[in-house]
Amino acid sequence: MEGFEKIDLDSNLDSTPPSSEIRKGEVRQMAHKRNWFKRLLASKSGKVLIVLILVFVLFAVFGVALPARAVYKSTQKTIAQAKIAADALKKQNVELASVELIKAKENLDITQKDLSKMGYLAFIPFVNAYYNDADHLIKAGSYGLDASIIMVDSVKPYADVLGLKGQGSFVSGSAENRIQTAVTTMGKITPKIDEIAVKLSKAKEEVDNVDPNRYPSFLVGKKIRENIDTARQLTDQGVTFVDEARPLIKVLPEILGEPKEKKYLVLFQNDKELRPTGGFLTAYSIFRFDRGVVNVDTSSDIYTLDATVSNKPVAPKPLLQYLPKVPNLNLRDTNLSPDFVVSMEEFNKLYKKSSGSKVDGIIAVDTQALVSAMNILGDVEASGTKFTTKIDPRCDCPQVIYMLEVFSDQPVQGTRENRKGIIGDLMYAIMNKAFSSSPKLYWGPLFQEMLKQTAQKHILFYSYNTDAQLGFEALNASGRIMQTQGDYFHINEANFGGAKSNMFVSEAVDQNYEVKSDGEITKTVTVTYKNPYAPSDCNLERGNLCLNAVLRNWFRVYVPKGSQLIDSLGSEVKVTSYDELDKTVFEGFLTVRPRGSAKLTLTYKLPFKLEKASPLPLLIQKQPGTAGFTYTITAGGRNLEKFDLLTDKEVKLSFPR
Repeated sequence: MEGFEKIDLDSNLDSTPPSSEIRKGEVRQMAHKRNWFKRLLASKSGKVLIVLILVFVLFAVFGVALPARAVYKSTQKTIAQAKIAADALKKQNVELASVELIKAKENLDITQKDLSKMGYLAFIPFVNAYYNDADHLIKAGSYGLDASIIMVDSVKPYADVLGLKGQGSFVSGSAENRIQTAVTTMGKITPKIDEIAVKLSKAKEEVDNVDPNRYPSFLVGKKIRENIDTARQLTDQGVTFVDEARPLIKVLPEILGEPKEKKYLVLFQNDKELRPTGGFLTAYSIFRFDRGVVNVDTSSDIYTLDATVSNKPVAPKPLLQYLPKVPNLNLRDTNLSPDFVVSMEEFNKLYKKSSGSKVDGIIAVDTQALVSAMNILGDVEASGTKFTTKIDPRCDCPQVIYMLEVFSDQPVQGTRENRKGIIGDLMYAIMNKAFSSSPKLYWGPLFQEMLKQTAQKHILFYSYNTDAQLGFEALNASGRIMQTQGDYFHINEANFGGAKSNMFVSEAVDQNYEVKSDGEITKTVTVTYKNPYAPSDCNLERGNLCLNAVLRNWFRVYVPKGSQLIDSLGSEVKVTSYDELDKTVFEGFLTVRPRGSAKLTLTYKLPFKLEKASPLPLLIQKQPGTAGFTYTITAGGRNLEKFDLLTDKEVKLSFPR
């Protein structure tokens, strides 16, 4: 159309420059940046900045990264070597453990040197704290390894005597000769315990300088914090244990009869008829230690010894109440305190009036310790009878247990002299078989089993030597009722029925906590007893063996002193409350029939309040002579812990609040 200029609508609407123009713009920007960088390089300040960056990178690589990598590698080697040494110790191979511990120490020395190359970090704020922590922990590890090396090297000469793997110093002669030589030379190595104590104390000092709160409670920091806490606990326990056990180790030769022989009263506790310290005191023996060699001087029935005691005191209230046919206190009933030492002090008051020999201490052993030894040694013959650990269907228990009950309690025509002395004969036969064998065959397993049985309170020690007794108590080998912070629980029971019902009765203990908003704690304990077995024919006139009858159970529950009983169910007498052994005690009585069950429930308030978000430490002490009863701990409908109580157990409980 004339008079109008043609308009290109598309070109006017699209104002975006072509891609070639965009590329030109980018090129111009890059050129500007290059020019800026050239100008920076050309300037004095730019050159200084570049040099600083290069120095920082080189420092990070060669001053931190590479040394840190070397420290990490040598640390990993040390840990791996220490694990090999620990595994060798578990396998009782002291020779290999000695070699591997030395290698671990050498690797840790390399780690220390690698860390020292980064010593300048000790002068850098913030970083220096973590460097110092690493330095303290490595030094603590070095002292710990030194202590381990001293300990293993001290034991090495006695490897053959203890039945450990390794070439000991006493390889010739009879077993008795080897034991005597070992005991007579033991005094030369006991001072090593002082060196071990010094090394562990130094390790503790180093670990105490490390603050676990410096590390965050999440991701890697949480693991580091946990490891530091564990290291602190281990060093604290190690120092305490060595300090407390040191007196026992130093007098060990004397205890074993060097240079002068020692005599010990060995009491047999029948845990199938449970009493407070582990079982009814049924028989005794006098063991004589002469430079480590054990001799049995006498073995007899506890009733025979009881008959020699005159002017017996009136029986205490529990015996008068639940054993009405026993008006006077006998030796066999003196173990009424749950604290073994306290019970043995009562035992000694009567023993001094008896015809028993003067002794240097008391060792208590129950049936479970005998069975565990026979599981290693195999069948044992004593007094013309073959004893085995095979299950006897007449009691669903090891044959040795059934036969001991037959000898002890089955009625016979006429009078059976020394009817329970068979137990002493059996113990002597067990020792004789062990000592007459090759040390490599039995001694190691027996030594380890003895430690296990002691930890489980089937073997208890009470020495009249003060230093030795302190050592036994440090090892928790004397059945003491312990003092502790936080919550405490110990259930102690006595079978006042005469039958061996504890052979058939099982127990399960449930503990439930209720924590209020102000921290007040109410605890409910439920103990469930079950006896699924048929009753024995207890007609003594027919000469039957009465094993499974009604369990007449006198119970005491020990809790923190000041606890208040709120409610109780299941006791056949009113539950009473009183203080004893620095605890509060809830006492009552119940019965459990064959093919029956019973339930005891106690609800009480603890004497303290729990601070918000704080864990609650709990110590549960096992009664000697008992099996591994199942414990379940709950709070707010949530399971906190479940375990079989084989030894005393400490736990820390965290509650939902």
